Amino acid sequence: MGSGPREHAIAWKLCQSKTVEHVYVVPGNAGTAMLGKATNITNVTVSDFARVVLLAKELGIGLVVPGAVQYFVDDIEGYFRGTGIACFACTKEVAQLEVSKPFAKDFMIRHDIPTARYQSFTAAGVEAAKDYILQVPYPVVVKAAGLAGGRGSIIPSSKEEALQAVDDILVHQKFGREAGSSLVVEEYLEGTEVSILTLSDCNGHTWTFPTLQDHKRMYDGDIGPNTGGLGAYGPTPFVTPTLMKEIEKSIVQPALEGLLFEGLKFVGCLYTGLMLTSSGPRVLEFNVRFGEPEMQSMVLLLDDETDFAEVLLACINGTLDQVHIDTVPGFACNVVMTGEGYPDPDLDHGGEVIEMRDTGSDAVFFHGQTRMEDGKLTTGGGKPLTCAVIRDTLREALDAAYEGVASVSFRGMHYRKDIAARLPNFSDYRALIHS
Repeated sequence: MGSGPREHAIAWKLCQSKTVEHVYVVPGNAGTAMLGKATNITNVTVSDFARVVLLAKELGIGLVVPGAVQYFVDDIEGYFRGTGIACFACTKEVAQLEVSKPFAKDFMIRHDIPTARYQSFTAAGVEAAKDYILQVPYPVVVKAAGLAGGRGSIIPSSKEEALQAVDDILVHQKFGREAGSSLVVEEYLEGTEVSILTLSDCNGHTWTFPTLQDHKRMYDGDIGPNTGGLGAYGPTPFVTPTLMKEIEKSIVQPALEGLLFEGLKFVGCLYTGLMLTSSGPRVLEFNVRFGEPEMQSMVLLLDDETDFAEVLLACINGTLDQVHIDTVPGFACNVVMTGEGYPDPDLDHGGEVIEMRDTGSDAVFFHGQTRMEDGKLTTGGGKPLTCAVIRDTLREALDAAYEGVASVSFRGMHYRKDIAARLPNFSDYRALIHS
């Protein structure tokens, strides 16, 4: 369910599963339409869950995989509960961990999960939020409380910009009424970001993917507005086994156990966005679904013996410990290409013809908002294409990804040229990294 590059990557991997007869994508895009074992269904509104359930029954579907968190919030899991059709989604109550920044921050405090200092404010507390910003002795990040398509975190460069961010979110409703009903003012953390994706089944079995690093800011050098992610690579060479054990012990397991303690059993993929600071890992955010653009690299890392459909079904059935799941050696990297105007929804538009030159490369192009018009591939706004590759070394993966990007052109095309260009200096991590 969905039409973005993450959904294309999921469908691409499911098409390789030996246990899968056919994949239907609602509504899909031009890329999913090109998959040999898949069919797009565009005459059903994807948000009409009652109709989607009927469609799944008519087609004899065994597994439903929603992509975007909005489906979770709107209770897709509840619609499929009791139908006999497996749905890889957490409950709408668990989804609050992603969709409500105040809920997530309060949850972390309750369960001693390390995170940044913060304070939450409602729309009635504009002046209180501004007073708080002026009083705290550290730089801050201002986050819209609800879903904002990855754009709701504003990193101001001054107190004045932080005050303006409060007005943008709470007064001007820049990210919409629901997202801007409240906000969180959070301590800005220095360090290096890393993404942790953990599968969890209904019996508490877990499996964590290799760590990846996303690149959220719009321009090279990590400047400009936040986006939904412009590229990701992994595994990250600086997250050692020792550090990973520390992260699982102090963050991932306490989060899953905390949810269970509060009557919110987690089934699905827990995405943990971390900042590795000089004082140790700190949680930036939790998501309750596969990451994007992380997923475009992750599917390349899974080995040929991993049947992705079996793995997702095992999460739902409580048998994750009984299925094969493993990764191949090497590094996967992806580079996202955006359209003109992105990420501003008022300026972002589509309709541009995409030219793709055949280079004979094995790079995989995952589509976002693309469509075929009069036999021509065109953009539909947002992030039309992601070029993903896997190689033995990170350097080789980066070179191959950018070679793939060079074979694509469309008017207004933009991409970051510094994916994985700045590996961190972890001299302050000697206490944690010693393996």
